[in-house]
Amino acid sequence: MRCCGFPCFDRARAVVAVFLVFYLVLGVTLVLGDDDRGRQRSLTIQRVLEKINKPGVASIQSPDGDIIDCVPIANQPAFDHPLLQGSKLQISPSNSSFLLASKSGRKIQQRWHQAGQRCPKGSIPVRRTLELDVERIAQQRENHSIDSFARKSQGPPHHAIAYAEGVFYGAEAVINVWDPSVEGADEFSLSQVWILSGTFNVDLNSVEAGWQVNPALYGDRNPRFFTYWTSDSYRGTGCYNLLCEGFVQINDQVVLGGAVAPVSSLNGVQYDIRILIFKDFITGNWWLRYGDELIGYWPPQLFTHLAGFANVIEWGGEVVNTRPNNRHTATQMGSGHYPQAGYAVASYLKNLRVVDLTSLLRGPASIFTLSTKPDCYSIRSSGGTFFYGGPGLSSSCQ
Repeated sequence: MRCCGFPCFDRARAVVAVFLVFYLVLGVTLVLGDDDRGRQRSLTIQRVLEKINKPGVASIQSPDGDIIDCVPIANQPAFDHPLLQGSKLQISPSNSSFLLASKSGRKIQQRWHQAGQRCPKGSIPVRRTLELDVERIAQQRENHSIDSFARKSQGPPHHAIAYAEGVFYGAEAVINVWDPSVEGADEFSLSQVWILSGTFNVDLNSVEAGWQVNPALYGDRNPRFFTYWTSDSYRGTGCYNLLCEGFVQINDQVVLGGAVAPVSSLNGVQYDIRILIFKDFITGNWWLRYGDELIGYWPPQLFTHLAGFANVIEWGGEVVNTRPNNRHTATQMGSGHYPQAGYAVASYLKNLRVVDLTSLLRGPASIFTLSTKPDCYSIRSSGGTFFYGGPGLSSSCQ
């Protein structure tokens, strides 16, 4: 239709105005929708924080920025687990005769101790989790999931480990402490003891303890003492430290997730920690000792296979690679040096022992080694000490 004159122009302006109003309304709706989703996400995070941050009788500001809440021992997150409600707190293990033989005599030091305060008797120190901690981890996860913030990242893992197979009721190791460089936002580098039972990638049960550098979890790059557990191959159960119901802490001096200090230096003084995990044959609890301090236990109700015994013990290092396009990460393991460098340069494991049916610590009958990415991270034995680690991305590691 031919149009010449102002009436046709007015109709065109009206059409444009309609479109403008439509897009304005759409934009406002999207903004309001984003605001609503943001509020809902914030409420979800607050509910998570309320579950894990229990009211304390005192709070301590650590020099490294952590806030330590002294939580009454009976109010800790573990007892929110449906299988643990109404369970009786065990203050000490039933079978402790072999513990005396392996005392190190070294006092545990964590950075929050520098504040000159301790939690009162009857309470345990718990590292407070903040909203930014949850968001920092969630941002790295698929679909920014809040549910998985307390669990291990799911990137491809690389290991350099010593291991033993059989029937075991615990294990011990002395683990050299370093501060390896970690590249990715959701990557970590750790050295630990694994107590394992079940089938890998199917129904694996695991309890773990050692030190790790995990920027996403802690917001810094300090090596930190940590624990972990799972009863379904890391898919949906378990978590780090006290970030979910499970591990029962009885110690009032050591905080899970607390920074370890001092750390080893290249060609200098070497520092290490002693980790012991053992089963109480009467209660079935898996106890953890860090140095000379009994920390707490994983109750058998959490597990299927580990309700009985372990069939594999592992000692060593793990790195998770989340780099895109199949590029290898530059995250270091141990000291960041290959094991051939030896003492005071490479990281070490020593005094590897297992607990047998007699509740005694013994050297395992056979120890094997495994490097899943030997050009990047490896392990070798030297006179009963195992040196391990590597630099990650380098001329040798692609």
